[in-house]
Amino acid sequence: PYQTNLLREGVRRYLQLPADQTVLILHAKVAQKSYGNEKRFFCPPPCVYLSGPGWKLKQEQIKARDLEEVGFRVCGYMGLDSMGSSLMETQKLSFEEQPDAKGFGCAKALYISDADKRKHFRLVLKLFFSNGQEIGTFHSKLIKVISKPSQKKQSLKNTDLCISSGSKVSLFNRLRSQTVSTRYLSVEGGAFIASARQWAAFTLHLADERCTRSEFPLREGYIRYGSVVQLICTATGITLPPLIIRKVTKQYAMLDVDEPISQLHKCAFQFQGSDRMYLCLSTEKVIQFQASPCPKEANRELLNDGSCWTIIGTEIVEYTFSESLACVREPVSPVPLITALQLTGGGDVAMLEVQGEYFHAHLKVWFGDVEAETMYRSPKSLVCVVPDVSAFGSDWRWLRYPITVPLLLIRDDGLIYSSSFTFTYTPE
Repeated sequence: PYQTNLLREGVRRYLQLPADQTVLILHAKVAQKSYGNEKRFFCPPPCVYLSGPGWKLKQEQIKARDLEEVGFRVCGYMGLDSMGSSLMETQKLSFEEQPDAKGFGCAKALYISDADKRKHFRLVLKLFFSNGQEIGTFHSKLIKVISKPSQKKQSLKNTDLCISSGSKVSLFNRLRSQTVSTRYLSVEGGAFIASARQWAAFTLHLADERCTRSEFPLREGYIRYGSVVQLICTATGITLPPLIIRKVTKQYAMLDVDEPISQLHKCAFQFQGSDRMYLCLSTEKVIQFQASPCPKEANRELLNDGSCWTIIGTEIVEYTFSESLACVREPVSPVPLITALQLTGGGDVAMLEVQGEYFHAHLKVWFGDVEAETMYRSPKSLVCVVPDVSAFGSDWRWLRYPITVPLLLIRDDGLIYSSSFTFTYTPE
């Protein structure tokens, strides 16, 4: 009981001031295979961001323990999963601190060779502290291997390579097809920029063409050329005005094409309602460029290099944990991810199934600061008994309004995994 009360006290303190450590991995949904001796590096390159106050806290703890540790930092290695990969095939990441206090690292030289016959793979990130202590292993989402961008018209029967409304994309521009001149659409200091180093993931929405900008209802479905779309930066929420997405063929914007958009297609973004103005980059600035009409072909407009973009679907995966209560020497992985909740029964016998990934038998579900009796079912499912509302204090029993508590997963050794999920008790 003493241990339990101590843990509960710690969880209360954590809930008041969460000292979380977050690992965010951004990567493309598809990767082009390299043939022979060529190395087609993944574009945009997989990126890792470290954020949350827990990193600083952990550094201070290790410094206090190890007085010799002066230049203490986090380092990482990223590579492809399985394929007997030794550290030879992984790339070292060094994290630099950014103005917003996030650590940023980028794996610029990863590729998949034609000797690797897989259709899908994951990236594996291993993180360490510079004193050699392992932090953990983190996986990306699945990445599809393609040989080259599809030239044929996409059919909605094979939606594997199509881009749907509400999904995330990255946009990059390559002058004269040279890798060294690649720039990515990004956001910095509240403005859109073209960065040679960092890329942003944008949520791409189909918009209703008849509406004004202020009331922007978003639509379902796959995105086709000629659609009006909205690009919203996933990290900052900053958005560009409504744009019409156009197919690009040999530096011409095609005005009469309405086929579905495919991964790694060349496209252009015309500002809706403008006179042939397109989203364009000029070195690091993002500007508007006015296309020239084609006298011979009314359905084409001539663009410059800077207004031809390549579009690719992207994924974001986020792992959050807190070592504030734990004296962990073990790696924090596998970090469980909750994806859905399913409630069965009610009253005194309510059961909650927690669905997700990377679960194991050493996890307990907590409702706020109350531990629930938890059964491990599989790496994708935990089932727990919903604690009675009186566990939160006798006063709750008589309340006439709902109370909402955060859901946490806590490992045997006190390591906390927070989630974005909550549970609400509603008075009968």
